[in-house]
Amino acid sequence: MSDYNIPEGLRYTKEHEWIRRDEKNDNNVIIGITDHAQKALGDIVHTELPDVGTKFEIDDEMGVVESAKSASEIYAPLTGTIVEVNTNLDLHPEKVNEAPYAEGWMIKLEMEDPDELDNLLSPDGYSHFLDEE
Repeated sequence: MSDYNIPEGLRYTKEHEWIRRDEKNDNNVIIGITDHAQKALGDIVHTELPDVGTKFEIDDEMGVVESAKSASEIYAPLTGTIVEVNTNLDLHPEKVNEAPYAEGWMIKLEMEDPDELDNLLSPDGYSHFLDEE
């Protein structure tokens, strides 16, 4: 079993992103990188997030997370349109390290097809994926 924080109630990708339904609007999801990803990257120094209104298909590159030692792309886990980005990360990119599932969220996406959520990993599925990596 993996030693990373993998909260219940979220969905995950093999690209180490988490997805949570927005409590205020069930057709929106909030996206960030997982605890595993932020630890692998090290100290986050910059995030490059998409513009509000941009539409993405699954697996499109949406942005970049840069650390002191590398950069990693953020990929669209679902088809949809950006409705909000976490502009707080412009001044405080370290929030991705400190609270990847809370203040370190990155993107809010309006889903085109909520059924696509079923194709993402459950917490157990993501944990097993990490164990096999």
